[in-house]
Amino acid sequence: MSETATAPTAPLRARAEIDLAALRANVRTLRALAPGAALMAVVKSDAYGHGALRCAREAVAAGASWLGTATPEEALALRADPGLPADVRIMCWLWTPGGPWREAVEAGLDVSVSGMWALREAVEAARAAGRPALVQLKADTGLGRNGCQPEDWPELVAEAVRAQTAGLVRITGLWSHFACADEPGHPSVAAQLTLFREMLAHAEERGVRPEVRHIANSPATLTLPESHFDLVRTGIALYGISPSPELGTAADFGLRPVMTLAASLALVKHVQGGHGVSYGHHYVTPGRTTLGLVPVGYADGVPRHASGTGPVLVGGKWRTVAGRVAMDQFVVDLGGDEPEVGSEAVLFGPGDRGEPTAEDWAQAAGTIAYEIVTRIGTRVPRVYVNGEASGQEPGDGN
Repeated sequence: MSETATAPTAPLRARAEIDLAALRANVRTLRALAPGAALMAVVKSDAYGHGALRCAREAVAAGASWLGTATPEEALALRADPGLPADVRIMCWLWTPGGPWREAVEAGLDVSVSGMWALREAVEAARAAGRPALVQLKADTGLGRNGCQPEDWPELVAEAVRAQTAGLVRITGLWSHFACADEPGHPSVAAQLTLFREMLAHAEERGVRPEVRHIANSPATLTLPESHFDLVRTGIALYGISPSPELGTAADFGLRPVMTLAASLALVKHVQGGHGVSYGHHYVTPGRTTLGLVPVGYADGVPRHASGTGPVLVGGKWRTVAGRVAMDQFVVDLGGDEPEVGSEAVLFGPGDRGEPTAEDWAQAAGTIAYEIVTRIGTRVPRVYVNGEASGQEPGDGN
């Protein structure tokens, strides 16, 4: 969750340029799609690789009233950031026994509870901290991951109500998560909504008055208004990436990709036909050509599965990874072109200049665009541009 951005004084080996104006615009677009609901900016996993602290500040300044993380450690780091308003709501949902419950209670985090063990630990933390825990009860309506099963829901609700009556917790939310909202018309979507409403009704009949009820993730925010309730949780859409090509492109939803990944060519050289390239010689030059060395590899998050298929823009033309992606570098066949060493190689971006997008890389690697941006490693500096809404520190790339 560290901010790695520096304002470059010389060309960098590689950089992930983060367009903060695009991020702010995406927040505004998503808020307009769910005008009756508050918006949670999900910044887990270092904001899907974009930099959690900076993206959280910009998202809040643009109108997000909640921040969401997976782990309590991520949430605590946000709470400690002086660049965020002290009263911004921060929720975390991935807990294990013995986690930092007391620290979370003292920091005023909203903690998710999916079972009795978690409620017990939250209650004990509240006793130790001398203040109530802010608890959100999660229902498993069909995803089959975290969340309380319907048959166990009455016991969890009853115990949480007792703890609330005793002043040990405040039940601030009731929530769930879709399994197939990115698959239009999938029957599980309607089934989950129905069950969620039933589980909400049970809790409310027992006296629970949550501040927020929420189930909508990015695809549901974009396409399923009946799922918006009081709060929508936007993750990948916040960063300008469509949660599913079947639903539409980012542009179709008025979203703009936030990250551009580029590197500087480290070498350009002439080789003869029949020259093997990279480990295993899975690519052999078909004739005399030029090769360009791109100094990023799977240690930087470039997927090895995209060997031979990953697209790169060099000199205004699409090139393809020639041979295997190595740990620190890969090669492109430049077809006889001779760009200067240090010329830019753009792996992905918004597509405005004809460059590939994260979705193009996802298709090349047989994965999803979520993984492409999230896996970009810490060796690649985040360079922030178009910062406006949050405080600007010297050398943060603005």
